[in-house]
Amino acid sequence: MDDSRSTRRAIGLAAFLLVAGVAHFVIPRSYERIVPRLFADPAFWVRWSGVAEIACAGLIAIPRTRRPAAIAAIALFVAVFPANVQMALDGGVAGEPFPLGSPVVAWARLPLQVPLIVWAWRVAQSAARQDRPRARATSAM
Repeated sequence: MDDSRSTRRAIGLAAFLLVAGVAHFVIPRSYERIVPRLFADPAFWVRWSGVAEIACAGLIAIPRTRRPAAIAAIALFVAVFPANVQMALDGGVAGEPFPLGSPVVAWARLPLQVPLIVWAWRVAQSAARQDRPRARATSAM
């Protein structure tokens, strides 16, 4: 894949994560309602997952840190999956209008984690390929 396409893919993922992370602070109640009940203090988990998304976004935007940040994003997508399951089990976000309040949308969201993970994996793989020539050139010096 050419560098410009892989860069666009990475910047797109960074933008997605940034918007998602900021949303945790702009509309925290929507996120707090889907934190699984076994976790105490939903506000804590919403803030820290928002911070994690924003941090991943910033680090994905930087070519040097892109690969580890994309791998961290994969871990984050897996870590927040229980909140999506809770949302589906609850039939959507209580008190919210469509689409957040819809049970059908809540269940349909579950498989959407897979393309997010694939997206981050592709960013990580592209970053690894771009790092290889740089690593060889550095070791030749």
